Parts: sequence; structure tokens; C-alpha cells
Amino acid sequence: MAKKQDSYQCTECGWSSTRWVGRCGECQAWGTVVERGAPKLRSVASSVPVDQAVPISQVPTDQAARRLTTIAELDRVLGDGLVPGAVVLLAGEPGVGKSTLLLDVAAKWARSGETTLYISGEESASQVRLRAERTGAMDDSLYLASENDLGTVLGHVESVRPSLLVVDSVQTIATAEADGAPGGPSQVREVTGALARVAKREGMAVIVVGHVTKDGAIAGPRTLEHLVDVVLTFEGDRHSGFRMVRATKNRFGPADEVGCFEMSETGIVEVPDPSGLFTTAHAEPVPGTCVTVTLEGRRPLLAEIQALVAPSPNQSSPRRTTHGLDNSRIAMVLAVLERKARLPLSAHDVYVSTVGGARVTDPSVDLSAAIAIASAALDRHYPRRLLALGEVGLAGDLRRVPGVERRLAEAGRLGFEFAVVPRGSRDVTVKVPRLGGLRVVEVDSLADALGVLDLRRATKEKE
Repeated sequence: MAKKQDSYQCTECGWSSTRWVGRCGECQAWGTVVERGAPKLRSVASSVPVDQAVPISQVPTDQAARRLTTIAELDRVLGDGLVPGAVVLLAGEPGVGKSTLLLDVAAKWARSGETTLYISGEESASQVRLRAERTGAMDDSLYLASENDLGTVLGHVESVRPSLLVVDSVQTIATAEADGAPGGPSQVREVTGALARVAKREGMAVIVVGHVTKDGAIAGPRTLEHLVDVVLTFEGDRHSGFRMVRATKNRFGPADEVGCFEMSETGIVEVPDPSGLFTTAHAEPVPGTCVTVTLEGRRPLLAEIQALVAPSPNQSSPRRTTHGLDNSRIAMVLAVLERKARLPLSAHDVYVSTVGGARVTDPSVDLSAAIAIASAALDRHYPRRLLALGEVGLAGDLRRVPGVERRLAEAGRLGFEFAVVPRGSRDVTVKVPRLGGLRVVEVDSLADALGVLDLRRATKEKE
């Protein structure tokens, strides 16, 4: 008996099945299993290439010259501007400011003398103009159209001949050449592929907006990220005005850069020096605070950790509340403080938070959080311009963190005077000794760090 061929395949991962199912058995995605035709095994005849292959050293690069968007923070993430023919995917949660940012990019691109076409599939042209007037994104070289059909969008491209095309969003554009509703895997793949082909043929930069799922992943098939050249994610807390553009894929530049922005009443504003957003200026030293430097990609950012320790009304089950920090790591730091530094915390409520709504997941924040908690528990302060870096181990030891040189250089630039780092960072800190008056002290353990800050003596006195 002949074996039955698999006639259904998942458009996401390629999993195949002999019958239709609603959910893929491999990637567990819903509604992605479609019928496919029988494979045709036949040879492909060769054809004469239009352009002959040449040595890579003789390939001209003038057609790939970058063009700045004049938004420095975005150019930093893109790798010094947009490359003609590149397709950029910008994804983010609803309301984070994707459309506002790209409308500003389109307007500034038009002001530089380049023709720009903005296609809106979610709003009418008049609605987009109202936002453009509010944010000052008006220019006669910026063309605007509200369309949902791919063929009509390509017709606008042929008519306007722009050097930059913005499509907001790819999930709202559909074509009759693909099956499914707009936003479906087949539609998204076909629309993105068509835009990529036009971009390469015309030498036109294309930026498309992508939706995200409730889990934060980019909506649509995984092949969407493979079709484009650059994938950017626009991140931000809706309760905070701070926004970050992060590159997760970049064929033309670094994929670990971060651009910082702030949402204001007049639109998206660049934040070239965001460290001030996450620290507070105290006239006098305050117990329960400590500053650290985290790395977002390759960019050092200051973050201030604040802690409050108070006697618990329910000593059998004290509260442990964190905001902007990993709750499990703070629980580990509390255990190490009590066990290795002999700081009694089991009968106290502990609250630990970051300033400005920053979200810090870097392990280098461990030492700063420990110092802030110890300072709050003992109600003692330390020198005001203090910086602490280091990952705390379960044995109470301190482990080195990457990028110490850049972190200390940023702290010295901002006027910090004293830094506590793990032992073994000397090879790096020698390059920046006392940078801007910064004094760097290396310690082996958490107990030694508290001793350097005179908090260890206070712990013993409390015992």
C-alpha cells in the first residue's frame, strides 16, 4: 500500500501533516496549517544571468551609501543612517509611539530634500495630518496616502518615486495574490516580500510598522523577520514617558545599540543623555539609596536603586516588594545579606525600587541593591557620589561584570567620586584611574564592600 503523502504544512515552522489540524503540532501556533500542492520533482533549466558575477573587491558601494535621518538616537541604532534599498521593521506595543516617531522621521527626511511617502493603513489621511500639525511634522515633500491594498500602494510608489517609504502597518495591507485575511501569515509574508523586492529594485528605503502579540513577540510568521534587513523594537512603559528603540537584527550595523527617547506633548523627543532620568539629586546623603551603571546594548546608563526597610507587623511572613528589579534576585540578595553579612532582615518588610520607572535586569545591580538595603536597614548613609557594580554570589562573593571600563567612564564623566567594584576588575580600571576624580576600590565580597563603606562596623554594633 502506498504511503499517504503529507498534504498540509505549517506556514510558521514547516511542520507537515497528512490531515488538516487547527493547531501546529511543532510550534503550537493556531490557524497556520494550510494545504499544499503535491511536490513536483523536475529539473530546472539554467538561464543566462543578466549581470555577471564579479570579485567582491570590485563591487561598487556608491549605491549603498548611508543617509542620515537627522534623528541622532535612531541613526545610532540603525548604524549611522538608512541604507538605500533596506527594509526596516519597527515593532512595539499599541500606544508606545511608533506612528509618532516614524511621522517625525518622514518629515525630517523630506526636509532634507528627499521625497517621502507615508502610507497609513490604520488612520485616514486627515487624522494623520492632525497629528503632524501637532508635532510639527509638516513638509511639502512628504506625501501621504491612506490605503489597504498592496497594488494601490505600489501604484503610489511608481507615481511619487520616493526615496523613503513608510508603511503603517504591514498587518493592515492585503493583496489578492495571497489567501487569508489582512494580517494573516500568508498576507503578511506576501506583502513584506513585495515591498522588499520593490525596495531593492528602486534603491528605496522602506520602514514598515509591525504589531506585537500579548507576549511581546512580533505578530505574523517568523519568516517576516527573515525577509527584512533590520528589526527594531520600540519599548516603553505606558506609565512613563521614557522610550527605547532596540535593534534585534541589523545587516548593516551593530545589533546591540539602543536609542533613548521621551514622549512629550509635542511628540517624541530625543534623550542623548538619559542618565539624569533615572537618578535623583540629593543635597545631602540619604540612607537607602545607591547608584549603579547598567549596559543597554553597548550604552551605559545610570540607575538609582532605593530601598526601605521597616519592622513588619507580620514577622512570620514579612513583605518583599520590588519595582523595576527582578524579584528573585532581590530575594537572593536579602538572603546573602542576612547569612553572610549578618544583617537581620527576616522580621522586616523590604521595599526596593528603581527611580524613574527604569527596568533593570543586569546582574551588576546586585551590589548596588545590597548596599541600598543595608544602608536603609542601618539608617546610615555613605558618601553621596558613590557608585557600586558587581554580581553577588550565593557565597557572599562578588563577581566581575562585563563592560566595566565603559561603566566607570560614564560615572567619571557625570562627576562620581567613589566606585566599588569586584576584585579582578583591575585590568580594566587601570585604563581609567581616577577618571574625572573617580576613585575605584576593589573588594572580594559583599561583607568587604559594606566594610569599605563603614556599614560593616554598623552591622557589628547592631549585633
